[in-house]
Amino acid sequence: MQIYEIDGLIPVISEKAFVHETAVIIGDVFIEEGVYIGPNASIRGDFGRIIIKKNANIQDCCVCHSFPNIDVIVEEYGHIGHSAILHGCHVKFNAMVGMGSVIMDEAVIGENSIIGASSLVPSKTVIPDNHLAFGNPAKVRRELKKEEISWKKAGTVEYTNLAYNCLENLKKCKPLNQTNEQRDSLRCEMNFKPKYS
Repeated sequence: MQIYEIDGLIPVISEKAFVHETAVIIGDVFIEEGVYIGPNASIRGDFGRIIIKKNANIQDCCVCHSFPNIDVIVEEYGHIGHSAILHGCHVKFNAMVGMGSVIMDEAVIGENSIIGASSLVPSKTVIPDNHLAFGNPAKVRRELKKEEISWKKAGTVEYTNLAYNCLENLKKCKPLNQTNEQRDSLRCEMNFKPKYS
């Protein structure tokens, strides 16, 4: 991990959170247990506080940065997809931000809501609870079904499991020059399929 103090503020990271060694964590940051922080994530608490609550995940190449004096909050089971940008915003309980999306200052992503991939949520936009939104700018498209919310939560639980698995089993290694043909493939315990809007 690349951890930096600024103005006497040192990140607080639970021993039960996984932060990849290439992630950068700066300043006024709180990362709770069961959190997964992926490779090359940048979490910069150098303008305001960033809080990543229990069992949330911030995936590879994400950027979390606060606007001056505006906190970034990702609540429990928040799911932030690869290369998303969170800037001075609030992602509520069990909400998901799709890959490559940008959530701007003072925007609020409602509980159990999903932001589709590559969307832009403008400043001060409020996405209501239990809704799907996507586009540039993102627009609310419809209410989510209960099974879609359950599907999303199950996916986030897999990331929590990944955090604990990485804490226990992830280690640097040298590559093999060849493989055994009978080598097992890595599989998740749950049988997920992608959802389409």
